[in-house]
Amino acid sequence: MSTIIIATLALALFQFWLLPSSTKAKDLAWLMGTRDEGKEPTLIQARMVRAADNLKESLPAFLALSLLSMIQQIDLTQVAMIWLGLRVAYVPCYVMAINPIRTIVWLASLACLIYMAWMLV
Repeated sequence: MSTIIIATLALALFQFWLLPSSTKAKDLAWLMGTRDEGKEPTLIQARMVRAADNLKESLPAFLALSLLSMIQQIDLTQVAMIWLGLRVAYVPCYVMAINPIRTIVWLASLACLIYMAWMLV
């Protein structure tokens, strides 16, 4: 389970920082500066931010449930891996506006969290 938690944190790093920064690489002076002046995001950048915000909402629950499963010694590795795979799939679905698959992927990841919680009760 610890490997999945670390992989999830790598996804968070990628989604919160690396992916958005990569789309602004041509404006290196702005990236290296204090960013006092805001920049209007492109459509794709705005989608990346919203997808990252969505992960920020579910990440604490996932981490708490994963740690509880380790403490209680309940093996939820498989469902945690499925959750992580769904969260990885969610990013391109959101950024490329692949609807309604994006919603289905999100619902499935939510179902994973609910299942994890159910198994820990």
